[in-house]
Amino acid sequence: MHFYPTERIALFIDGANLYAASKTLSFDIDYKRLLALFRSKGQLVRALYYTALAEDQEYSSIRPLIDWLDYNGYTMVTKPTKEFVDATGRRKVKGNMDIELAVDAMELAEHLDHLVIFSGDGDFRSLVESLQHKGKRVSVISSLSTNPPMVADELRRQADQFIDLADLQHEIGRTTSDRSQRRRLDNESEATEATEAYDPSDFVET
Repeated sequence: MHFYPTERIALFIDGANLYAASKTLSFDIDYKRLLALFRSKGQLVRALYYTALAEDQEYSSIRPLIDWLDYNGYTMVTKPTKEFVDATGRRKVKGNMDIELAVDAMELAEHLDHLVIFSGDGDFRSLVESLQHKGKRVSVISSLSTNPPMVADELRRQADQFIDLADLQHEIGRTTSDRSQRRRLDNESEATEATEAYDPSDFVET
């Protein structure tokens, strides 16, 4: 990864997209390590995590993770999901956060030097181009190592820097000892359970 120590950096994390990529690569994200990694690369201004929540449920499996992130250095951006039934009669949940991420990136850009987008969604290509026109560096983190690749080719080409999530596994992945320790600690085990239970495959893009 190419970062400069004086750069003002912000992370824009598409939660469902990052989860899907890490699960396909067969490892879990350690969000403490992820934050520490980018704090060591420059001046981390903000780390924003985007996800949709099912507001009408008494309990959501992702809520413990959301609460943990909110208290541990992340800015949470959420909105209620919308449920519908598709033409085949299958229940679907609509929870796309692309607009929220793009608007925040454009608004914060004047205070940043380097924006890091955790998503492989090709819809972000225009956002990356617009940020570059403002003189900003943009890195995209997703994966080419999955089959099929999780990152759209047009997004990867547009980015100033593409970082394969697989190459970060040893720096931000949970180790076996991490999992064992977290199961012994009530507050962190809740975050672990939420991450393991959260399945963004129920979500559809709109």
